[in-house]
Amino acid sequence: MKHRKFHYIHFALLSLCTMLFVSACASAGNRALRNETETSVKAKITVGVTTKEQVRALFGSPGATEYTDGGLEIWKYDLEKLHSDAVEYIPIVGLFGSSKSGTRKTLVILFDDNDVVKKFNMSESPVTVKSGIFN
Repeated sequence: MKHRKFHYIHFALLSLCTMLFVSACASAGNRALRNETETSVKAKITVGVTTKEQVRALFGSPGATEYTDGGLEIWKYDLEKLHSDAVEYIPIVGLFGSSKSGTRKTLVILFDDNDVVKKFNMSESPVTVKSGIFN
């Protein structure tokens, strides 16, 4: 009987460690931006040359599309890569809120009337997402 109880404890600990590992890191958004930097995007997009279809081939469909007052199209791509902060692993405290930190990459592209890139900007910034009753 003691032997069986020992297996249950090991199974429970292994399950808990697996859940913590899986929930510790998450990403959301356009995965094509995962390995991109401001420099790498500047090497791929040329103002006045790169077309809308070339951008779609590089990064896929945009996460959001907007239009300027003049009718020019703007494509937006985002990628957030977050990991759980230490507060989530504190017993009891983690039940009342969560905190994740990481980076957000954003690519914004403005097209002219001929569907050619007029302007673009790639940025990467730190981000923190908090939820729960204490945040």
